[in-house]
Amino acid sequence: MSYTALYRKFRPRTFASVIGQEHIVRTLKNQMKTGRVSHAYLFCGTRGTGKTSTAKIFARAINCLHPTAEGEPCNECDVCRDILQGRSVNVIEIDAASNNSVDNVREIREEVKYPPTQGKFKVYIIDEVHMLSNSAFNALLKTLEEPPAHVIFILATTDPQKVPATILSRCQRFDFHRITTEEIAQTLEGYLQEEGQRATAEAVRYVARLGDGSMRDSLSILDQCLAFFSGEEVTLEKVLEVTGAVDRRVFFEMTEAMAQKDAQKAMTLVQEMMLSGRDVKQFVGEMLVHLRNLLLAATIPDPRGVLDLSAEDLEQMQAAAKHISAEELLALIGRFSALQSELRYASNERILLEVELMKLCAPWSEGDLTSLAARLGDLERKVAEGVTVTATQTSASKEKPKPKRKPPALPEDMQKIKDEWPMLCADVTYPPLRGTLTGVEVGFKEDEFLYLVCANSFLEDMVKNKLEEISALLEKAAGKSFALRTITKEEYEKWREAAYGKEEAAAEKEDAEFASLLGSYIPDADVE
Repeated sequence: MSYTALYRKFRPRTFASVIGQEHIVRTLKNQMKTGRVSHAYLFCGTRGTGKTSTAKIFARAINCLHPTAEGEPCNECDVCRDILQGRSVNVIEIDAASNNSVDNVREIREEVKYPPTQGKFKVYIIDEVHMLSNSAFNALLKTLEEPPAHVIFILATTDPQKVPATILSRCQRFDFHRITTEEIAQTLEGYLQEEGQRATAEAVRYVARLGDGSMRDSLSILDQCLAFFSGEEVTLEKVLEVTGAVDRRVFFEMTEAMAQKDAQKAMTLVQEMMLSGRDVKQFVGEMLVHLRNLLLAATIPDPRGVLDLSAEDLEQMQAAAKHISAEELLALIGRFSALQSELRYASNERILLEVELMKLCAPWSEGDLTSLAARLGDLERKVAEGVTVTATQTSASKEKPKPKRKPPALPEDMQKIKDEWPMLCADVTYPPLRGTLTGVEVGFKEDEFLYLVCANSFLEDMVKNKLEEISALLEKAAGKSFALRTITKEEYEKWREAAYGKEEAAAEKEDAEFASLLGSYIPDADVE
């Protein structure tokens, strides 16, 4: 007989065997007991939380010929057996990822007219319903709102925000929670006993943690470990070898190395990790989780309700959190998050990891606020631990030579900039800045400022964020420094109308405006 994967073999067959979804199971049972079964349901949640399994159990329960007093299907009658073996014509399971066209929905609309051949209800289970096309959703609307009395729709999705509001409003929504590590570990131990396999509690818990709230993922990892070490007891070291993960001890030692700025130790840990054949991306991802747990342990008085850790692991996490400040942890989380993004496109992942660790183990050289806060937290922690701190001058603390100031722009410089403004914008090589300047003009008022006239307030906000770049551009072009201000075109036109009148020609307005500006600088100037 062919082998059946664990996640298929141990698929729940009753409501009682559904793990971690008591709020949903209880509601569905009560609906069946009181006869308040709805015509449409939406099951939402991450992968491996029991959406499709619960839908199939519910389909059997409402059609079962001999249901139990608790609302469970008997799984023995002809209807239950047909549904379990997938040969029932009254329970139709549809994969919306591959049957997402309007023609597929039209077939459903034609089929719902016919009553079930056995049982009370015809049940349509549409998996990954968010993959349906817009036209398919529209075709489903009327049928979903007013189906025949013998039809029930159960829609399952991992991405409910992609389901149109018109569909959501016609369904009873049930959100499946992530299954806790403790619940997964207890369930895996029960399955191992049924299979006659052996595994240490530490290994089982680590497999449960790798599942990230998904029972199916945890069972797949456990199945892989049992196949690799057939007949042997599965230990934590064996799980790490199969999955390419790193022993948790490494995360504590790496965090300590970064806190102590010990680059030698950090490089040694990387070397050991690579010689063991561990995956760099997985290490960085788990390092992020470790830093997050440390941050919560360091900042929250009682993190037991937030951290999904055993009592022993939580105690170890709290002890380690005393040797690193929250500011340092925030900076490390930011750096490792950026590194995780960079690794997606890296051809040599180890080099990126080692370079980042060398930066983190070197004296703080960045000038951003997060890095400065981390450095201050590092100093405060060392003082609290009684470590003597000596003042060292880093490259960031060295006084940089101040750039020479450009002479202030004169009115004729401003007029030159206005005349050459289109060419200046066209010569900009940085696409975001060039795109921003497309809707910007140059104008003057009776003061010393050069005004950047923006088409609307949204563009004005964008220009304000780029004033330094624009100022540098103008200084390079004219060799003078400009005092810049932003204004919307509407506000600028109102000022011109108030200053020079509504009926004045555009050219005369500009000449008068420029003459006024020039006169404020050179009172005796005669402008024709």
